[in-house]
Amino acid sequence: MNYEHLKRQLEHRKSEIEHEFEQNDHYGLNRGFASDVSSGELSQYDNHPADSGTELYEREKDIALNAHLKEELSDIEYSLNQMAQGTYGICEVTGKQIPMERLEALPTARTIREASPNQQISTDRPVEEDVITSMEENYSEETNNEINDPNAYYEVASFNENSMTYEDSSLIDNGDKTGYVEEYEQFVSTDIEGYTGADHVNFERNVQYDEYMNEQSNIDEGEQS
Repeated sequence: MNYEHLKRQLEHRKSEIEHEFEQNDHYGLNRGFASDVSSGELSQYDNHPADSGTELYEREKDIALNAHLKEELSDIEYSLNQMAQGTYGICEVTGKQIPMERLEALPTARTIREASPNQQISTDRPVEEDVITSMEENYSEETNNEINDPNAYYEVASFNENSMTYEDSSLIDNGDKTGYVEEYEQFVSTDIEGYTGADHVNFERNVQYDEYMNEQSNIDEGEQS
């Protein structure tokens, strides 16, 4: 079987990778791994931690890109060596001929599709989905228990090891799940123009409104007694 066009394709890609390594000096990794060397700074002593974090992120990205291209270059050289030995296009697991369609899609393929080690599809999901699912389960159309922004914050903040409510905090207390500065803000609203006078304030007759009015009634009764 004629693999001449695949050989030219592999050689061209090999030349591209080698040229890229030459231009960027292997993504600057040959200069060393120290943060001050990679960033060009004499010292990191007076740098803000956020600046050092940015440099660290860029360094890690360079390491990943360099490793990816090195692996691709190694696979290309292996395939070119197979062509020289006359073993290219033969599955290393089953000994069968690798279809041309697969080689044209992946010239460095060493096995047929059925014998490829990458057969499993990961079912791992982000841990954040557990939080979102929990929030969705707490929603009820009957009680109109909608997920608003403050409630969403508390759902996420509940995973913190330390309390997020401190002295002089704008939150009422750590047990309050609303996140408003004043209690009445839970049931009063204005239009898009904002506050334009007491006559244009709307009162929402919700659960928070009933609790607030009951609390005020208890206070008034206590004062009268």
